[in-house]
Amino acid sequence: MVRSSSSHRLDFEAPIIELEKKIEELRTFAESTEVDLSGQIEKLVTKCDEKKRAIFNNLTPWQKILLARHPQRPLTSDVVKAIVADFIELHGDKSFRDDPAMICGLGRIDEQRVLLVGHRKGKDTAEKVSCHFGSPHPEGYRKAMLKMKLADKFGVPIVTFINTPGAYPGIGAEERGQAFVIARNLMDMAILRVPVVCVVIGEGGSGGALGIGIGHRVLMLEHSYYSVISPEGCAAILWKSAEHKEQAANILKLTAEDLDSFGIIDEIIPEPLGGAHRDPPLIFDRLKESILRHIGELARLSGEELIRDRYDKFCKMGEFEERLKESVSN
Repeated sequence: MVRSSSSHRLDFEAPIIELEKKIEELRTFAESTEVDLSGQIEKLVTKCDEKKRAIFNNLTPWQKILLARHPQRPLTSDVVKAIVADFIELHGDKSFRDDPAMICGLGRIDEQRVLLVGHRKGKDTAEKVSCHFGSPHPEGYRKAMLKMKLADKFGVPIVTFINTPGAYPGIGAEERGQAFVIARNLMDMAILRVPVVCVVIGEGGSGGALGIGIGHRVLMLEHSYYSVISPEGCAAILWKSAEHKEQAANILKLTAEDLDSFGIIDEIIPEPLGGAHRDPPLIFDRLKESILRHIGELARLSGEELIRDRYDKFCKMGEFEERLKESVSN
């Protein structure tokens, strides 16, 4: 189990962390003195589990966002390292440069060959700055599409890991066609003839997420989010102040439960009580099982059937009503 350090403690985690600290102190004392404190420890463990259920089964949308952004939450690089064997990273967009904010590569999940594409946020300060905290430039999306076309050519299924606050909004990125490149990705991903499974593992911010998110199956970790805009950005537009971010989070309907009810996503992958950062190995196992299951189901379809399956999926999203126009002639 990975516990949050005090420096990374979220406000609503405080009661749990205090109880865990007391449990650890009692265990250490019992081991050093050979005093039997099993009864007291068991009571505290039960109390801690009850507190976890009370808190994490009733999280607000904003609290889920804080978990999605947790500094200790597993990143794309962690998932790739844990579940992908023989990973070979592929670089370059054949146009401008290699964008470190987008990771692409070939590898195996068990015996299944896959192309992995995902946002890279960075582990240490230098890498985070280099990756612009997971916000790719146009060359990142162009690189991703080039590698997906390569996978399509050789019949290799594609898995994307989405974890970005959004595409990089700088002047240089806009000058190099950020919006155009993302739009082109949407079109090109829509006609891929191999299985595409997309997984939101943390933040799913706007077009930056959607640029690698046009899949036959879209999955979300339980405490991730997927939204047209961040709550802070929404609050800045509607109320001219980011102070209303919690209210914005409530109205955006960006949680996995909301999106599942709308038919936007296909599966919610449960997280351990307390969030993915508390038990990464469990999350890695669940991700691997879910990804392989969906690839196995999609592998039965031909290329044309895969295109139709994806088209039908996106056409069914949302609620709408069609009516025949009444004749104006009387």
